Amino acid sequence: MLVAAAVCPAPPLLVPEVAAGAAAELGDARTACSDALAVLAASRPDLLVVVGAAAEGGAYDQGTPGGFAGFGVDLTVTLGPDLGEPPSGHATGDTLPTSLAVAGWLLGQARWAAAPVAGVAVAAGLAPSGCGLLGADLGGSAERVAMLVLGDGSACRTLKAPGYLDERAAAFDAAAARALGAADAAALAALDAELAVELQAAGRAPWQVLAGAAEGAGLEGRLLYEDAPYGVGYFVAAWS
Repeated sequence: MLVAAAVCPAPPLLVPEVAAGAAAELGDARTACSDALAVLAASRPDLLVVVGAAAEGGAYDQGTPGGFAGFGVDLTVTLGPDLGEPPSGHATGDTLPTSLAVAGWLLGQARWAAAPVAGVAVAAGLAPSGCGLLGADLGGSAERVAMLVLGDGSACRTLKAPGYLDERAAAFDAAAARALGAADAAALAALDAELAVELQAAGRAPWQVLAGAAEGAGLEGRLLYEDAPYGVGYFVAAWS
C-alpha cells in the first residue's frame, strides 16, 4: 500500500543547466523538492513509483535514460540509479518523457538509493476514473509503496503565462494546493478534467493517479511550496 508521496512540479526549468541565468528563481522549489524526497526515503519503501504526465501512457524501468537536448542542453539523466545494462522490456532507443526526465534529475540530486524505482507516464487525457484505477493498481504493487508525482498547475495565471491570463486559474490552483497540502484524495479526484485542459494544468492526471493510490491509506500532507513563477502554478507537497 501507499506509505508516502512527494508531489513536485515538472518544468525543465527546475534543472539549473536548463534554467541557466534564471536558475536562482526556482531555488526555493528545488529545496522543497529535496525535502519532499527525504520524506519518501524515510518511509522505508519497498518500491518507488514515479508518475508524470506525457502525450501517451507507458511504463519505464529503472535506469531508463532521458535528457534535455530538446531544451538546448546536453544533459543526460536516468530514472533512478543506472543499473549498467539496458532496461528490460524497452528498446535501446527508448527515452523518458520530459516529466520523468525531471524526476530522474531530482532523484540524481537526492542520490536516491532507498528502493528500486519504476516509472509510469500517464496520458494527459486519461479520464479521472482511469487515473483512479491506475493509482489503485500502482498503490498495491508492493507492500510499501512510495510515489514521486510530477505535475504543474494551471499555465494561465498572468498575461505572460504560456496560456495567457484566465480568471479561473487562480481558483483552480488554490483548490489543488488545498488538496495537496491536506492529502485530500477525494478533492484531488474531483478536480475538473475539462477545466484542467482549458487551463493547461498538466498535473491533473498524475495528481488523480496519486488520489487513487492514496484512497484508504490514511496519509497526512504538508504543502512545502506554492508559487506561480512564469504564470504557472507550481506546488511541492509531502504525504506520510
